[in-house]
Amino acid sequence: MSALKRFFKDTIIYGIAAVLPRVINFLLVKVHTDALPKSNYAENANFYIWAALFSVLLTFGFETAFFRFYKDEKQKDALVSTSFISLCISAIIFVIAIFTFADFFIEFFDFKTNPLQLKLFIGIMAIDTLAVIPFAFLRASNKPIKYATIKLINVAIIVTINLIFLKFIPQFLSEGKEVPSILKNLFENTYIVNFIFIANIIGSIVSLLILLPILFRFKWSFDTSILKKMINYSWPIAVAGVAYVINENLDKILIGRLLDKNAMGVYAACYKLAIFMNLYIMAFRLGAEPFFFNHSTNKNAKETYATILNYFIIIGALVFVGIVVFIDILKVPFINKNYWDAIIIVPVVLLANLFLGIYHNLAIWYKLTDKTRFAMYFSIIGAIITIIFNIVFIPKIGFMASAWATLFAYGIMMLLSYFIGKKHYPVPYNIKRSGSYLIVSIIISYISFNFFRENYWVSFGLLLLFFALIFYNEKKEILKILKRN
Repeated sequence: MSALKRFFKDTIIYGIAAVLPRVINFLLVKVHTDALPKSNYAENANFYIWAALFSVLLTFGFETAFFRFYKDEKQKDALVSTSFISLCISAIIFVIAIFTFADFFIEFFDFKTNPLQLKLFIGIMAIDTLAVIPFAFLRASNKPIKYATIKLINVAIIVTINLIFLKFIPQFLSEGKEVPSILKNLFENTYIVNFIFIANIIGSIVSLLILLPILFRFKWSFDTSILKKMINYSWPIAVAGVAYVINENLDKILIGRLLDKNAMGVYAACYKLAIFMNLYIMAFRLGAEPFFFNHSTNKNAKETYATILNYFIIIGALVFVGIVVFIDILKVPFINKNYWDAIIIVPVVLLANLFLGIYHNLAIWYKLTDKTRFAMYFSIIGAIITIIFNIVFIPKIGFMASAWATLFAYGIMMLLSYFIGKKHYPVPYNIKRSGSYLIVSIIISYISFNFFRENYWVSFGLLLLFFALIFYNEKKEILKILKRN
């Protein structure tokens, strides 16, 4: 049980480092939806859709490759410097290419009405690419406090700028109050949505400046053999990452094109409520990825992985039911009421993201066996499902089609990974037990959302009953994990 305790400890530490900034950023959704019309919020969503895609292209799966080789690589200086130099080159090529063909990319990214977005986009992507390896080193070398501190500084900057320009200045001006002329002029001469991106680039610059001293402690070199190993390992992950971005974001683009920008804005805002599940999954991945690699040679590694999946599903199922039960309470403080039309997508999107989390957990088999091409296969299949389902059904049933497409894509990816993984790296998962928790959570969520949305006592009672069932079945194992050695 000591390995499990270490895993949960790492997950909590890195989870706080990742989750707290995301929670704070999520709280800005209310600020954004209050300040921006639906079409402008769609513009914000469009910007970060392209940012997600180019983040994958520019980093090329090197973060995962870094974890894969960090433990075994004797020349850690060469690994760090080679990885960083490679991403520097990637960022430089990106900047030159985008500036050279600026007119094309302004049209391609749909930045026509606001060309400044392209310059902000270039800056954010280049700076964040340079920060990938220093952040990965902090995680690989188990320095969570420094990692968390930098993340929180980044968020503090972003939140401050957002509040000043999207909340306080508009509020002061509407009340006839005076603000410093430099801020007033900047506010009046800038598209208001751009302040979201300006905040991001300033936060990224400060983070990178704090991270750079980390790199000075290493002896600089460029090892082509290390680069080849990393590329051979990471390119399928990069392709899978592109497919994942399609799964996560194509729906929003297609809603904007096949319906309208207002529908895209409403859908994108309500989709944000899935962040509670995403935060849980992110916390898990930050702790799990280094843990899985570091404990792969342990005698009981597979049994440990099986136990971790069981508890991942348990906690995820509780999160899923809890959010669905209180969805009408959660939407009020976080999203402007003008965006509530798409709240019906939330249960489906939450379940889809839980499936995605299970898929990430199962993915350990192809990462440990260096069969990362399967990540590419699974993600491409998911992307194909997403594309076809959205194009066919958005014109027929609206944005609800996108939620179902996400669920089907991640569900099929999860099942494929499980069944194919059994052949290549069999792990003794307790599918009967874990699957029963998943099924019960779906049933309770369906009943609560469709029949008892106005009756919180009944819904909350169902949640408590589910929790009691889990505790009754898992009591012995939970007590073993909590018991001190």
